[in-house]
Amino acid sequence: MLVVGGGIVGLCAALRLAERHPDQSILLIEKEGDVAAHASGRNSGVLHAGFYYTADSLKARFCREGNQRWHEWCDAHGLPVRRCGKLVVARSEADHASLDELTRRGAANGVPLEVITEADARAIEPSARTVGRALWSPTTSSVDPRAVAASVAASARAKGVDIRTGVAWTGARGRVVETSAGTCAPGRLLNCAGLHADRVAHAYDLATDVQIVPFKGLYLVADDDVPPLRCHVYPVPDLGMPFLGVHLTVTVDGHTKIGPTAMPAFWRENYGGLAGFSAAELTSVLWREAVLMARNPAFPKLAVDELAKADRTRLVARAGALVSGLRPEQWRTWGRPGIRAQLVDVRTHTLVMDFALADDGFGLHVLNAVSPAFTCALPIADHLVDRLSGAS
Repeated sequence: MLVVGGGIVGLCAALRLAERHPDQSILLIEKEGDVAAHASGRNSGVLHAGFYYTADSLKARFCREGNQRWHEWCDAHGLPVRRCGKLVVARSEADHASLDELTRRGAANGVPLEVITEADARAIEPSARTVGRALWSPTTSSVDPRAVAASVAASARAKGVDIRTGVAWTGARGRVVETSAGTCAPGRLLNCAGLHADRVAHAYDLATDVQIVPFKGLYLVADDDVPPLRCHVYPVPDLGMPFLGVHLTVTVDGHTKIGPTAMPAFWRENYGGLAGFSAAELTSVLWREAVLMARNPAFPKLAVDELAKADRTRLVARAGALVSGLRPEQWRTWGRPGIRAQLVDVRTHTLVMDFALADDGFGLHVLNAVSPAFTCALPIADHLVDRLSGAS
């Protein structure tokens, strides 16, 4: 068995494969020098509760269980968890219908969730701003994503998984996989390549009707002398888009962040400067974004709004609609940027909302492991191993 990609989903799947099939040889390759170098190690570290997602989605199916299992994992492995909870606040009465929908989704998904008053919200977080009412999610928490990923990698190695960093997937010749360290012929392939998952699938003539379009997420980090919020504070999101909007999160070590942006990036690893630059990717991504601008009515507004958030003052102002007392001079530091590997259906010119898989009997390809994939990673791994084992 070959696993391509050392992000949190690939690591959890490799661990679960080793636990389920202890006599099987499992190799995981990761092109970077360490695991979780991309989205898995650059995300906010929030363990989501699972109330954003419609009950028929894989996200809803896995998120509540994933939240619980990561809490148990961190406790068992001595990793810190900040059990702070989350407020979802209304910026106007126009948000109330979506608050009601989130409440219904939470109930359908079995997620603890409470509708509270403005006074209740201020009792939880005195600086929170909401109109009329808010939602309280007590099971939303924070972890250190890199520490969690490292612990999963250590557990996988202890179970016999051969994790080789600095080794990239480079191509395919039938069932022969080409890598930067030579070729191999695995019995099965599990593609968890994140930003490059569509490229791997396309090499097998799978999922040719979808393409990953990268979106850059930037966070502002509060100065050290700014007291942390008591909990996460999020806006009511646009339920037609796969982004949650600018929000405030509390890190596991007690810092507060504003973000993220969801700006269209220009190539897949467009973290800053010319790092990761690829002319071919630039051409392909710009073309796809141009088509989205022309064919998806919601995309131009999204792009303009998100690009405006690259301005520090404007980003703080957006967050100021959720929390009072924010001053731009207290938010001077940008955190490590992350790239969201967002899948786009090139036939309908829409952003794919749910996790997506493709399977041809040899390769099982994880194509849209976007948020809340980190929270969902352990039950996603069970699902992948079931598929690989013919159990589902």
